[in-house]
Amino acid sequence: MPILGVIASQNYTRGITIDYLVVAGGGGGGRESFQSGTGGGGGGGGYRCTVTATGGGGTLETALILLPATNYTVTIGAGGAGYSTTPSGGPGSKGLNSIFSSITSEGGGGGGGGTSNPVPGGNGGSGGGGANSNAGSTGGTPTANQGRAGGAGSGGGGGGANTAGATAVGSNGGAGGNGVATSITGSSITLGGGGGGSEAGSGGAAGVGGTGGGGTGAVYLIASPTTGGVNLGGGGGGSANDSGGTTVGTIKAAGGSGLIILRYPESFTITLGAGVTGTTPAPSGGFKRTTITAAGSGNTVSWA
Repeated sequence: MPILGVIASQNYTRGITIDYLVVAGGGGGGRESFQSGTGGGGGGGGYRCTVTATGGGGTLETALILLPATNYTVTIGAGGAGYSTTPSGGPGSKGLNSIFSSITSEGGGGGGGGTSNPVPGGNGGSGGGGANSNAGSTGGTPTANQGRAGGAGSGGGGGGANTAGATAVGSNGGAGGNGVATSITGSSITLGGGGGGSEAGSGGAAGVGGTGGGGTGAVYLIASPTTGGVNLGGGGGGSANDSGGTTVGTIKAAGGSGLIILRYPESFTITLGAGVTGTTPAPSGGFKRTTITAAGSGNTVSWA
């Protein structure tokens, strides 16, 4: 007599394919204390993306397969502070990391700065630019597949997610490296630009910021540096001694905060946890897209 087999029923939970763009905070601009001193531009925030292109010329990131009704960490990295103490000089601060689930993008390196022996451009998602009124210092090293190196010299440009920061030449500050463009939202956006280095105080030109939120460097006694773009992960512009003059403007430029964009099938609904700020427009092309502009450490998102 044949034995009847028993088939056990099993419940399967369908995973959700999540494409993402995770950009960290940009580095702050550095400052050098000599009259002819030049601060390096801050590096753009590290850039990781699964759509169109990712940072540092790397291959596209792999989409995540996540479970519904499960909390996943999300953090938006703040931009690093620009160096501001007078009369001394010093490097800008590194930007803070942005995090989504298992994906971490590294904050941009601070721009170089100091006195007679300046600190070089800082390492980060993209490297900060070099500094000094004499031979100049080296630019910072980027994180692999997230950004590019900072430019060397006296007022080097901060690296961008797509291209390296330019080396300062003569009295001219180096331009910040450009960011990377992606179409994850359905239209092209560019983020992760590096900050320009300041000019050398003798009739030179400031380095312009890279596309994607990079700030512009300072001009001694004439123009202040500009900050990195908020929610663009741009590096802050480098500061000169008395940038913009004592009655004109600021001597520091912070990096811009980062950004996270999540793309997922329109049949699912995202829930933003306490402390998370974001928007989800009407779906298109079969996808919803949520842009997160603020989230502190330990905040979460989930799907149903």
